[in-house]
Amino acid sequence: MEIRRLTIKDYEEIIKLWSRANLPYKPKGRDNKEAIAAQMRANPNFFLGAYEDDNLVGVVIVSCDLRKGWINRLAVDPRYRRRGVAKALVNEAEKVLRERGISIFCALVEDSNVESKELFKKCGYVEHRDIIYFSKRDSDEI
Repeated sequence: MEIRRLTIKDYEEIIKLWSRANLPYKPKGRDNKEAIAAQMRANPNFFLGAYEDDNLVGVVIVSCDLRKGWINRLAVDPRYRRRGVAKALVNEAEKVLRERGISIFCALVEDSNVESKELFKKCGYVEHRDIIYFSKRDSDEI
C-alpha cells in the first residue's frame, strides 16, 4: 500500500470510492468538484489517498482550525477493509497535521458507526460522551 497526496485529477475516483464505502457526500454543495478543487488549492497536503496496485482504496481529508486537527471523510473500499488502510490514513493525517504544528487530533463519528469508533480507539483516540455537537448550515447541500 502507498499513501499519496490527491489532486483534483483524482476527483472522480474519490467520489466513486465514497459511493462504494457508503459515505454520504454533497455533490451539489461542499463536495462538488469546484469546492474540492478550491480546498485542494488552499491545503494541497490535506487530501490523502491509499493506493493498492494503482487503485484508490482509501481516502481521508484533513482540516485544522490552527488549534485542532480534524480527520474528515475517512473512507475505505469495502473490499480492502481490515487490512490497515484506515489506520495508515489516520497516521498519515496526523503526520500532516504535526507538520503544521497541530498536536490535538479529532474526529466526528456517528454513534451507529461501530467500526469507525473502534478504529479511532485503536489509534489512541478517546471517546467523549460529554460533548454535544451543534452545527448550523446555510443549506442542506453544504
